[in-house]
Amino acid sequence: MTVRRFRVDGELPSDWRSTFGPALSEHAFPESPTPRGGEEVEGWVLVGDLLANRFDDLNRWQFDDWLIFALRVDKKRLPAKLFTATLNRRCEAWCVDRGTESCPASVRTELKDALEDEWYARALPTVAVTEAAWELSTGTVWLHSLSDSVADRFRKRFLRTFQRTLVPWSPLDFLTSTADVERLMATAPGELGGAS
Repeated sequence: MTVRRFRVDGELPSDWRSTFGPALSEHAFPESPTPRGGEEVEGWVLVGDLLANRFDDLNRWQFDDWLIFALRVDKKRLPAKLFTATLNRRCEAWCVDRGTESCPASVRTELKDALEDEWYARALPTVAVTEAAWELSTGTVWLHSLSDSVADRFRKRFLRTFQRTLVPWSPLDFLTSTADVERLMATAPGELGGAS
């Protein structure tokens, strides 16, 4: 299993059982997403069911010392080359109907917008789901992705949802001596974020 680890900054609130569910539901994936070209729709869902976006039942996302949930991101894309070819064909048809050589830019824009509306209405989004597990006793979050962009998106939504910052885990967290930290940083500065 490929994961990234984060440390949750701050103490776990005593009322988390009554506040985290509503917070996850408030920032959950919307019931009827309508992503258009280039736009992304995101939100929390239950692990194992990308259509389940309600966190009312604690038994579906809390398991002993763990909170388990996932981030779903949908985006609609159109096949660029096919879209351009179809748009060119429509512009040519417009010219033939009017007996003109070229299609004005304003008309091309209108045809393009109409074609986009037509195709986006039929297109299904690409769907990405990234699972996460929050170990409450240690304040550790495990994210099932190594992608920097996925991690950044997850950290931002986590902050908006729980008002807690995720700090990337480092091997340096386990060292208690400043001398050990400096020795390790001098050995492998590039891998641990130190200056090269």
